[in-house]
Amino acid sequence: MAINCTPGLDPAVALFRSLGDPTRLAILRRIATGEARVVDLTGELGLAQSTVSKHLACLRGCGLIDYRVEGRQSFYALTRPELLDLLRSAEQVLAATGEAVALCPAYGSPADSPAELRA
Repeated sequence: MAINCTPGLDPAVALFRSLGDPTRLAILRRIATGEARVVDLTGELGLAQSTVSKHLACLRGCGLIDYRVEGRQSFYALTRPELLDLLRSAEQVLAATGEAVALCPAYGSPADSPAELRA
């Protein structure tokens, strides 16, 4: 019989997975500075409109962002100001741990680790 060792953690896992994608995280960081349209995000992040739209739909589905319509334009914004606190806390953890997360064999990026550690 399998034991579920994560009862009640599924929403938190989904939240952190939504934040774990580099494109979605970049979009959130940009939107955290103020409202943005798809055209703003495509230009600033150098991504295709379809890519930005797909990630915006995911973030909307998670309830992290929403949009308002003005004329023919949609302006995206954060729905939860607490998300800014979460992102700031994550930056503090990263600063405190140095490169430990980047060097993590399970989740770090080999391109981020020093050459002597990759050898």
